[in-house]
Amino acid sequence: MLDHIPETPSIKHCKTYVEKWHNTQTYEETDNALHLLLIELFPNNDSMSGVLLKTSALNDFYTTNIFNTYAVAEHICKLRIDDRLRAGDLKLIEEIARVELPGNRMRRFYSFASKYCSHHQPEKYAIYDSYVDEMLRYFRDADKFAEFSNNNLRQYKLFMEAIEQFQDYYHLEGFTLRDIDRYLWQLGKECIHHQQPKGAKRNPDSSSEFSS
Repeated sequence: MLDHIPETPSIKHCKTYVEKWHNTQTYEETDNALHLLLIELFPNNDSMSGVLLKTSALNDFYTTNIFNTYAVAEHICKLRIDDRLRAGDLKLIEEIARVELPGNRMRRFYSFASKYCSHHQPEKYAIYDSYVDEMLRYFRDADKFAEFSNNNLRQYKLFMEAIEQFQDYYHLEGFTLRDIDRYLWQLGKECIHHQQPKGAKRNPDSSSEFSS
């Protein structure tokens, strides 16, 4: 439920929010730290120590509620994702997301998987987040920019299609996928009343995060 009605997306509106992001020190420094860790220090994903550090950092910064980062990091290492990540293989999201935890418990860390891939290849992967999800659904209903169902956004290929349709409809093709994410997330944070831990940057929908 929206606390207030957002302005119709436009180039000017999107630019305002992208600039706001870069002028917010906590957001900018978090991005810089993740870039240093994921791209400069550990660009590949074949080292358990490196992947564990990256998984832990993303889980902490984004509050993705992964309670067993070691198991997730081990899972990522076994997938040998580097070539496919560079190629922008969208099927990787689901493969990274579905993790078998001790006790034969399957979990689906969908939002985390999108963040992991996006921070390695931001030009090829958009970030899925509950705020982004809700804003896409709001503008779909308000302006009919696309016809996806709510559950479609939980399928990554269809989520990416929705992002592209959003860019096309509102003439935002000049913005990067990260710009669109920063725009929609901040807009959602302003318009949607979500309870989240004090100091948390973004908190995806934990109920969907743990669905199998």
